[in-house]
Amino acid sequence: MVKVGVIGLQGDVSEHIEASKRALENLGVTGEVIWLRKPEQLEGISAIIIPGGESTTISRLMVKTGLLEPVKKLGEEGLPIMGTCAGLIMLSKDVIGATPEQRFLELLDVKVNRNAYGRQVDSFEAPIKLAFSDEPFPGVFIRAPRIVELLSDKVKPIAWLGDRVVGVEQDNLIGLEFHPELTDDTRVHEYFLKKAL
Repeated sequence: MVKVGVIGLQGDVSEHIEASKRALENLGVTGEVIWLRKPEQLEGISAIIIPGGESTTISRLMVKTGLLEPVKKLGEEGLPIMGTCAGLIMLSKDVIGATPEQRFLELLDVKVNRNAYGRQVDSFEAPIKLAFSDEPFPGVFIRAPRIVELLSDKVKPIAWLGDRVVGVEQDNLIGLEFHPELTDDTRVHEYFLKKAL
């Protein structure tokens, strides 16, 4: 029984929940996907998704609810965690443009630029090449952060926009600039959730 928790403090939580449910179904796996808001819900969790949204708000609320430290500990212990857009920022070791009060999980060996793509009007869609699939993936970028540097050889690129890396994997962790939950394509969620099986 796979139990997936989508951190539901702010951002596109319900879309990730639906995408994860479809991905589990496609994988033929029995599981549940929960809206994760409190540390006690981490009991028996198999994988965590940190959705897009506003990284300052997600950071503040993860600290306030007491989720930040236990999620960091689970990530260090090897629990699969995927961060998309603001979730990528939350996972990163080094964040350009962070506010002084922002706290991060600091699990993923990447440097990201928090507001690299500018305002909401600078959002766009473009096909992405995936390391684990031959077909292009529909990439949705919404005020996306940008991966500017891989800080160790533990980090492997898994998604590219042209020749630029827009998604990475480091053991149990996946960080993406884009929003896979805003498409009907569940390949990225399936790839991630296989880590929990």
